[in-house]
Amino acid sequence: MEFSEKILTLAAEAEKELAPVFAEMDKIAYTNSARVLDSFRRHRVSDAMFGGSTGYGYGDTGRDAMGDIYADVFGAESAFVRHNIVNGTQAIATVLFGLLRPGDIMLAVTGRPYDTLSEVIGDKTKNGDGSLADFGVEYDEVALLPDGGIDFDGIDKKLAEHGKRVKVVFIQRSKGYANRPTLSSKEIGEIAKFSKARSDAYVVVDNCYGEFCDDSEPTAHGADVIVGSLIKNPGGGLAASGGYVAGTKRAVELCSYRLTTVGIGMECGASLGQTRDICRGFFFAPHVVAQAKKTAAFAAYIFEKLGYEVEPKYTDTRHDIIQTVKFGNPDGLCAFCRGIQAGSPVDSFVTPEPWDMPGYDDQVIMAAGTFIQGASIELSADGPLRPPYTAFFQGGLTYESGKYAIMMAADYLLGNHQ
Repeated sequence: MEFSEKILTLAAEAEKELAPVFAEMDKIAYTNSARVLDSFRRHRVSDAMFGGSTGYGYGDTGRDAMGDIYADVFGAESAFVRHNIVNGTQAIATVLFGLLRPGDIMLAVTGRPYDTLSEVIGDKTKNGDGSLADFGVEYDEVALLPDGGIDFDGIDKKLAEHGKRVKVVFIQRSKGYANRPTLSSKEIGEIAKFSKARSDAYVVVDNCYGEFCDDSEPTAHGADVIVGSLIKNPGGGLAASGGYVAGTKRAVELCSYRLTTVGIGMECGASLGQTRDICRGFFFAPHVVAQAKKTAAFAAYIFEKLGYEVEPKYTDTRHDIIQTVKFGNPDGLCAFCRGIQAGSPVDSFVTPEPWDMPGYDDQVIMAAGTFIQGASIELSADGPLRPPYTAFFQGGLTYESGKYAIMMAADYLLGNHQ
């Protein structure tokens, strides 16, 4: 592929400027890789664990070892990892239905959660689908401050107003489709400490896109539960599906009763031969996440120099793998997504078009030339067709392939490809 001279020059400048940034990312990747390796050795991972189980799945040592390893690496007391959790939304719903009871309140303290949780939370005026609202669970939220910071005064007031009825304090680590900063594990720990000083609520973190971006996870800083998807960071690009829940022993136990049923919890669940890729993906994950962060930083440099508003900046410390670029018009957003698709290893010949995606209020355009359908750890991009027409993109299994796709998207924006 021949790129324009402008893009080739920008790419060379970017890598020179990013050298110290990349070095810091590599340090975090090494720290996390060492922790993963230490846990694999501690739990005596062996080839015999990869055989898998069928039926009930009793005595599946590989499945159980992966739960122990996730807990160990994430600084939690307990965890379960399952290939049959279909996405992050189901994993989060499993947690919410596991911890909340009729009359309880779920308090979101980072504003309204990601769009796909709206149906899970439900609406008192729309009953019958099995949402939390159907079961008498109420919802309240504390909006973020104008600068995207946490409104601790607002949290204090809501906890005082609702008292013991607040059973879950919910934190979304990443921005979703909002233009706000991502939270670090330590910042989430501050929210957890603040909330626990004022309530007995479980602090639950949607950890999607954040795993292995810091050198520790929110559970190591006081969160009761973290939850995420295996086709994002912790699957390392190898897990074909699945999700995880990690946290305190009691909280994870309650969540496991919604995974299966009360009285069974984590004891059952056939792995069906998926353990090898889940285990290998977790081994690769710290390195792959660093590749995705490098891709994002490279993109931030390129598109800022082309005159677009980006967040985070290329010099910023990154606490997730998401990068945003504001285009100000639908044509720019669509051209960017089409360039990402064209630079992908799978379905590069496909032209993304905006469509009415279920669960979203606006049309959404998505680019995802991935080996695993919907895998956000592979380079993908999407955005709703609404002002300011922001592209949200993430991933990159290798920095080299991510760099190629970003250069392709830049050339598409410059009109050098049709």
